[in-house]
Amino acid sequence: MVAEKMIEPIQFKFERPSKTYTLEDYMRKEAKSACKHEFITGKMIRLPNTKAPHNIIASNMMIQMGMAFEIMEKDYTIFNSDQKVYFPSLDEGVYADALAVSQRPVYWDKSQLLLTNPILIVEVLSKRTEKYDKSGKFHKYKTLDSFQEYILIRQDMCYAEVWFRAKQGVWHETIIRDLDAQMVLKSVDIAISMRRIYKNIQF
Repeated sequence: MVAEKMIEPIQFKFERPSKTYTLEDYMRKEAKSACKHEFITGKMIRLPNTKAPHNIIASNMMIQMGMAFEIMEKDYTIFNSDQKVYFPSLDEGVYADALAVSQRPVYWDKSQLLLTNPILIVEVLSKRTEKYDKSGKFHKYKTLDSFQEYILIRQDMCYAEVWFRAKQGVWHETIIRDLDAQMVLKSVDIAISMRRIYKNIQF
């Protein structure tokens, strides 16, 4: 079953440590860190460890997008969860689980660490991050002009939300709960089987 609707965004407050850093400080510390941190309002927010189902789903999405782009000869670049996304208007940076860029990536820095032009972003939901991914993080992504589509996937059941920007400030949401359904991604003009997204996942 696929249902489409529009939902007003909600506000979300994220707990942060007290010490603040500049972007340069953050990049220097992150390069030496054994774990990942997001850069939010000058704070370094440590990301939780991800479990196997989370990683499998993110990998499946990347594989399926890559195969579809190759077959249809589309010029998109796919990145994994190691790529930082930077928001110039906020001076903040985060990590996505997977993302795609149309044609050439655009970076904020010469070192090509801070990406600024994703067209499509994928987040695999967990109990700890679900509220943040659906609200606070979504609002940050919306500050990027290139950003057109947001995919949120649960790992404990067949459930996905696909948010597509119909026009500036107007987002449409499609909810998919059927393993036999196709996830249609309008921003890149492909469709992916839900069964392939959840390949090797047991509910």
